[in-house]
Amino acid sequence: MKIPQLSLFLENRPGQLGHPCRELANAGINILTLSLADTQQFGILRLIVRDWKRAKEVLEGAGHVVNVTDVVAIEVPDRPGGMAELMEALESASINIEYMYAFNYRRGNDAAVVIRFDDPDAALAILQKAGFKIVSSTEVFDNMAG
Repeated sequence: MKIPQLSLFLENRPGQLGHPCRELANAGINILTLSLADTQQFGILRLIVRDWKRAKEVLEGAGHVVNVTDVVAIEVPDRPGGMAELMEALESASINIEYMYAFNYRRGNDAAVVIRFDDPDAALAILQKAGFKIVSSTEVFDNMAG
C-alpha cells in the first residue's frame, strides 16, 4: 500500500524549518515522521501526517509549495542483515530507490523504513513476493501517536 507524503522546498537558512512545523501545530496536525535533506541553497522537507489533504491546504495557505508523492513503508527485521535482505530483494529485481528514511515504528522484532521508489507498483509486487510486510497507512497511523 502506498502512503501519501508531503514534500516542501525550504530555503537553507535559520528559521525556515520552524515555519511549516508551527503552521501544522497551530492547525492541530501532528507530524508522524519526517526527513530533511539539504543542499547549499535549499532543503527538502518530507513528512507524513494522518490528514495529508488538510495539511497540504494549511501549508499552501501559509505560502508553501507542497508536492504529494507516494511512498511505501516496509517492515524490516531489526537485526544484523535485516536491511541487507531488503536491499538484495530490490537489487535482484533492478528496483531503484530514490530515497529512504526510518521512522518510529515497531512490531515484534521488526522496524520499518519509508522508501520512495521510481516504480512503486513493481517494488510492492517484488517485496510481497519476497515475503516482506508492507505497512498500510492505517497501521502507520495506529502504531504512532497523533
